[in-house]
Amino acid sequence: MFITLEGIEGCGKTTQLGHIDNFLRDRGLPYTLTREPGGTRNGKQIRSILLDPQTAGLTPMAELLLYFADRAEHIETVIRPALSQGRIVVSDRFFDATVVYQGYARGLGVDRIEQLHGILFNGLLPDLTLLLDVEPEVGLARAWKGIGNGERGTDESRFEEEDLSFHKKVRKGYLDRARKDPDRFHIIDASDGETQVRDRILSVLSEMPGF
Repeated sequence: MFITLEGIEGCGKTTQLGHIDNFLRDRGLPYTLTREPGGTRNGKQIRSILLDPQTAGLTPMAELLLYFADRAEHIETVIRPALSQGRIVVSDRFFDATVVYQGYARGLGVDRIEQLHGILFNGLLPDLTLLLDVEPEVGLARAWKGIGNGERGTDESRFEEEDLSFHKKVRKGYLDRARKDPDRFHIIDASDGETQVRDRILSVLSEMPGF
């Protein structure tokens, strides 16, 4: 099974990934935790380019192609091998992030990105996507708080530095995709505290076959 966590900056994905880690380990299930960008050795180098605020002038198409390069390495060296071994794969971001950030917010077009994904990766999609939804103002405040207190480095703040309208487009894109694919998406209200959000996520996972 392939599971992804999605959401705007500051929605709490990384924190909740830790709770999912504990949940799967406690149940004795074979699993792999990963992320995009940067889920591979080479992907970490791509991540450093994509998230560095010094690359703020990167063109949208160059940004898109870097994400696809990261994904090509990620799918072939991490995701497909783990799935073929019968492992559960849980990724912090995947294809939906590219659609909403580059397709909706950057204006490159959803259809174009979906077509490229189909050609390059045979249309690989998660079995379950947990969308942690929160108002952009709340998410950005959390994200900058984390950067300010050292939980995250300023060298990965390029998207946090986008204006509020950008993040509103990202959130709208996510909600549009969730509405169009309700069988795959579960929208998790991420506006509450960590424990409440954790309980909502684990409730969804507990109902999945084999869990």
